[in-house]
Amino acid sequence: MGHEILYRRAAVRGTMQRAFYRHVMIYVVVNVLLVAVNLLKDPSHLWFQWGMLGWGIGLLVHGLNVYSYRWFGSRREHELEQQRRQME
Repeated sequence: MGHEILYRRAAVRGTMQRAFYRHVMIYVVVNVLLVAVNLLKDPSHLWFQWGMLGWGIGLLVHGLNVYSYRWFGSRREHELEQQRRQME
């Protein structure tokens, strides 16, 4: 495989990882604020966990997409190969 292709893949992976870390940080900050609002306004009725659960599922899927190369790698390789053939 050419060095340029490896470089591009590494760059894309790095971008995906940074986007995931950004997503995690936003998740933490927003959910800490939601917990605080919920506990300060109405501690007898806890609702913050539902938002955490729904968003957490999305975060899990995002993480699997970024870090599970073995699961999705073959499909990506196949798509890249198809695109390469079309460009020739």
